[in-house]
This record gives sequence, structure tokens and C-alpha cells, in this order.
Amino acid sequence: MRLSFFLIAVLLVVQTTVAQPVVSIIPQPVKLELKNGTFVIDQQTAIRYKDRNLKGAAELLSSTIRSISGIELNQKSTDKKLIVLMLANDAELGNEGYKLSVKPEGVIIKANRYAGVVYGIQSLLQTLPAIRTNAQLQVPCMEVTDYPRFAWRGMHLDVSRHFFSPEVIKEYIDLMAAYKMNTFHWHLVDDQGWRIEIKKYPNLTQVGAWRVDKLDTEWRSRAQAKEGEPATYGGYYTQDQIKNIVAYAQQRNVTIVPEIEMPGHSAAVLASYPKLSCTQQPQLPMTGGNYTNMASNFCAGNDESFQFLQDVLTEVIELFPSAYVHIGGDEVEKDSWKKCIRCQARIKSENLKNEDELQSYFIKRIEKFLISKNKKIIGWDEILEGGLAPQAAVMSWRGETGGIEAAKMNHDVVMTPGVPCYFDHYQDDPATEPIAIGGFNSLKRVYDYEPVPKELNEQQAKHVLGAQANLWTEWISTPEHLEYMILPRLLALAEVVWSPGSTKDWNNFNERLRYHFKGFDQKGLHHSKGNFKVEIKPIVRDKRLYASLFSEAYHAEIFYTTDGTIPTTSSQKYTSEIYIDSSLTIKAIAYTNIYEKSAKPSEQSFAIHKAVGDDVVYEYPVSKYYKADGPNTLTDGIRGTTSHDKNWLGFNDNDLMATIDLGETKSIHRVSIGCLQNYRAWIFMPQSVKVEISADGKSFIEVGIISNKISSDEKNSVINDFVVEFKQQKIKSIRVTAKRNICPKGHSGEGQPAWLFADEVVVE
Repeated sequence: MRLSFFLIAVLLVVQTTVAQPVVSIIPQPVKLELKNGTFVIDQQTAIRYKDRNLKGAAELLSSTIRSISGIELNQKSTDKKLIVLMLANDAELGNEGYKLSVKPEGVIIKANRYAGVVYGIQSLLQTLPAIRTNAQLQVPCMEVTDYPRFAWRGMHLDVSRHFFSPEVIKEYIDLMAAYKMNTFHWHLVDDQGWRIEIKKYPNLTQVGAWRVDKLDTEWRSRAQAKEGEPATYGGYYTQDQIKNIVAYAQQRNVTIVPEIEMPGHSAAVLASYPKLSCTQQPQLPMTGGNYTNMASNFCAGNDESFQFLQDVLTEVIELFPSAYVHIGGDEVEKDSWKKCIRCQARIKSENLKNEDELQSYFIKRIEKFLISKNKKIIGWDEILEGGLAPQAAVMSWRGETGGIEAAKMNHDVVMTPGVPCYFDHYQDDPATEPIAIGGFNSLKRVYDYEPVPKELNEQQAKHVLGAQANLWTEWISTPEHLEYMILPRLLALAEVVWSPGSTKDWNNFNERLRYHFKGFDQKGLHHSKGNFKVEIKPIVRDKRLYASLFSEAYHAEIFYTTDGTIPTTSSQKYTSEIYIDSSLTIKAIAYTNIYEKSAKPSEQSFAIHKAVGDDVVYEYPVSKYYKADGPNTLTDGIRGTTSHDKNWLGFNDNDLMATIDLGETKSIHRVSIGCLQNYRAWIFMPQSVKVEISADGKSFIEVGIISNKISSDEKNSVINDFVVEFKQQKIKSIRVTAKRNICPKGHSGEGQPAWLFADEVVVE
């Protein structure tokens, strides 16, 4: 990422010939009609506008044209060669829509509001070169009518884990604006750093903004700071810098929503002002993800906590004109409240049932204060716990469940589920990618996202304000890495939240994306060149097992082997599903004529056993968020890995009870089921697994129960097979029941139902 990395024309469409201009606008306009001819921007071109409110838009266009061509657009000329910016009253366009008319003699951008004029300019700029050029600036003649599908089109950035300079923040805003994203969720504070100047509390930046430098150590493994070690890593934004950034964003129609995290994720505050914690014990700023003996919650029983937050928020809201203030509210570890005399006294005095209701009390009290300042609150979906504040909006990140619940309660919601909206996850094969927190959200997965859940009726769906991508930065410490993680996924999400859902077309999007890639390359911007990882997916049909191979890489050809050798372009070319009738390993690689190939072959082993391909019936439904490859995931011959977002069926509301119909009587003596434990993801081994068999498919007898022996305190991801062996018998059906566990003591979800994940029922 570089200075001037975006100047709004950023990367946009590169025209390789002047005779055949290509219009590759992202996001796809509602209506675009290409006409014959071009409009040439040169020294004779002038900008005209009557409404003084459009001055900022005119300056934005002028500065961009100057940056890519050196041409100075005259704002006072009366020449006929005009770019006209004008406000109108067109009900079709709403608050952010525009009409763009390009003819050989001139350009007209018309909108109801300033925002629409800016977006008309952005579409115009996407037809121009990405970098400085001496060539003619030719805009293809066209008629465009365009307006957004959603009002909230967001990008989030965590600057607590790693501080990014004001220049980088402006570049981030430029990129958002170029693709008509309008909400910048600025995660200014968290456990590992406080990044905003608060004049009443100077320790927040003198102490809380700096930590001992441990960049040479993996985030979760970093040793805690010791007394006397210099705290040199960090930084913060002065209030003057923030005012400047806010004005910069406003010119580009980007609203900045500040986040001041509470009541948890506040270790940086408590290092600065220890008396606000339940223990009131001094602590040093955190260096990474080691929370041992660290306080991170405000004391909810201490009125000083609320006075502090009101003072902080008073200064914050004077800096940010946004209607919303984000108050966090996520991942509150309530164990400190359970041990705190003051918090327990608060529960009693306010007639609260438990610590969940104490959290609700905390949020509602802050909401009341913000409402008095004409602000609204928005928080992560945990603010639903104990009761939602009366006017709060919810940002749904743990899947869509919280958003669905809030919308049904007539609260506004922003959809930002971890899959596919967390841009700190990998977007290509992790073996070849820069380090990420984990997970896998590819470009296509982002593009395929639908922000309005099917569970909502028409009225409830109106409460879905839009969607947002989140970029957490525990593993992202440089501007270059930051840039790589958002490009090109931002473009996919931009089209999801702007363009009509009915017009989405993956292939068409890829065609347009090619020109933006050229712009990225010309400007030297770090970006993923496409997901070359080959997805090897099992397909069960008519009790037979097949493998389907797919790559998101544009116009990719896939080559594969089944003999253990590394595939090349001389290997078998994939043209149709591969029938699997024996245990084998498929290795596959993708090539394109644009970028060479996958850096590493994808690999998937298939283990054939006596239930492969057989039908599975579930007594209780599988979670819609973790369906893996569908009902036959338990009999598709594929074992899961320690990555929980693939090849695992997830259960959270009920136990797993699966019945497998073998189709015919088979001689069986052993049944096993694989389960996963991932402490951080709330996934724990089942309490026990029971196996029952049936000779007729109707009457079942129990042949064994296996209790869990994996400690619930095991922090590493673990896979365990629950195996039941019995005397060989001829059977027709098998029933496997895995009993869910609860989150253990000391876990952030202590006492709450744990997730149960299962992969394959192996029958021998």
C-alpha cells in the first residue's frame, strides 16, 4: 500500500485500445446502455455545477483527472465541452442513486443528493486509466441509471491489534469509495491498544496505546510484558487527525462509525486506569493473545465505569457525525463479574437474574446516555444476551442467528457473518497464502452471499440494513498485508450490497474483474490473483461415490492424478465427475492462461468402507451454517481436518442422531465416528457416543456406548474417533447417537451448549 494508492480513480478500468472501450463497472449498475462514440476529456473540458453543495464532488473529480493525466478541469469555463453535476428530484434514484449520461459533446451526472453525484463520478472514473498517462482520456458514450440495494455497505478495520497511519486509513477509505461502499466501521479500541486521543483521560494514549514489541512471536504465544520492558509498539490518532480523516471520508460519501468497545475487550483501558476493573489491580498492556490473569471487563458494579465511558463517548461523538456509535459488547468473559462483590450487589439492587442480564443493564445504561446525545447504538450480536436495548441495532457476526432474532424483534441489523464476511480468513490455499487467522472465505464465497436470510418475511427483511466485511488484524501488521486481504474480495462484497440480487452473475463479474486486476498490477497493489485452489468435492448419487473438481480461477483448466504423482499439464484433464470405487488419493492442480498455476496441488483422500454412498437420515436437523457436503457427509469417504469449516457437520441445538440405511444386509463388526474439538470455536467432544444396529431396519439393539476421554480443557484442535466393536453380525441399518456437551468452566461460553462436529461414520 502506498501514498496516493488510490486517488479514487484507483485501479479502475484499463483500456487497452481506444477503438473498443470496455465498460467494466463494479458494482454492476442497475441499468447500463452502451452507445456509439466517446467523450474525450482534455484541456478544453470544464466542470459545471450550480449547487454549492457539489463543490466537494467537483474537486474530487478534478483532483483525480489531474492525478492521472495532468489535465486541469476548468470550473468556470462556459465552453460547450462540459461535465455537468446537478441535483434533481427523481424518486427512482433515492438518496444515493444517480443517472450518468455520456455523449460525445458532454457528460451529465444527475442525482437527488450529493452522495449520488459522487457515485456517478466513481462510475465515470472506472472507464479511465488507473495510472498517469499521456493518452487521451476517452469515456465511452452510455446511459446509466443506478442505485443501491442496501443502505449499509460496510468495511471494518481493526487498528487496535496493529496501528495503521492516517495515510493508510485514507487509502482504505479511497478504496471503499471507489466501489461505492459507504460505511467505515473503525474499530479504534480493544484489549491490545487504545487508538483515539481522549483529552480528559490522557493515560489512554500515554499508556494504553503502547505495548512491548513482540512482533517476532506468534500472536497467541507472546509472552506477557514485564515491568521495565520498554513499551515502544503502537500509536494513536489525535483528535485533529480524526477530524481531518472524517472530512476526507465525507467528501467521498463514507460515514465513519467509531467503535468504543465495552464492557469486555477493555484491557487497554484497565492498564491505563486499573480502578475500573473488578480486581482494581495494576496490569501492563497486553502484547498479544495471552489473557492469563489479565482483566478485560469494566466493573459493571462501579459507577466510575459508567462516568468514564460517558466522558469518553462525549468526546467521541463530537468528532464523528455518524448517527451510530458501535459499543462492541462481544465475547464478554463474565467470570470476573461472578466473583466481584460490586457486580453481585448491582445484580441484586437492579433485580437482575444473572450476569447476562447485568450485561444487558450495562448496554441499556450506555444506550440511554447516547440517546440523550441524539446517537443510536449498534453492537455485536452478543448484546442480545439478557435482553436487547430498546433502540439498539445488531451486527450479526456469529452466523446470521443473532441478526434473524433481532430483525424478528423489529430491530435493524447489519449482516456480517464470519462466513463469508471475515476478510482476515484465507482466500486461497493456506499453504501458499500470507498468514491468516484461519478459516476460508474465497472471492466466490463472498460473491455468492445473500444478506437477507430466508427465515425473514418481507416486513422483517426491511430491517436488514445491509452487510459488512470485517478485517481483524492480529495477523496483519503491514499496509501491504492489509491491502492483500481486502483485494479483490471488497469488490465482490460491493456488488453484493449494491447491485440487484437478481442480476448477480459470477462469470460476468469475473470478466469485469480482469480489467480491475490490470489496474492493481499497474499500481503495484498487493492482491490475490484468484483462488487457484482446486476444490475436491464428494458427490453421492445412486449409492455411488464420485468426486467433482472445481477452481474459482478464471477460465481455469484442471489436471489430476490418482496414483500419488504430482499433476502437470500432461496429466489427466478433468472434464467430468470421477467415479470412485476404491480407496485412493486425488491430487489436482489448476492452470490458466493469465496466471500460471496453483502453487501447490490440492489433495483429497477417499477411504472406501461398507457405508460409503449410503443414505443418512437425521433425527434432528444439521446446523444450516455447517452442512459440509450435505446429508451424506457422514458416508462420503472423506475425513475432516482440524479446520472446522470444511467436511464437518455441525450440531448446536440438538444431539446428533443419524440412521444409516446400508441398502442391503451386510456383515459388520465395527462402527466408528470422527468428532472434532476446537476450544476457541466452542466445539467440544460429545459426552458419549452410542451405536445401535438393526437386522431389519426397524428394531434396533444397542451394541456399545463410548464415553469421551478428551479433556474439555484441551486448547488445541483435536480429532477423535469413537469406536464401537462387536461380534460380527449381518445388519441392514446403523444408528449413531452423539450426546452434546456444554462449554467447560473457565471458557467464555461456560455452561452454554457446545457445538458438536462429526465427519465420517466408518462401517467395517
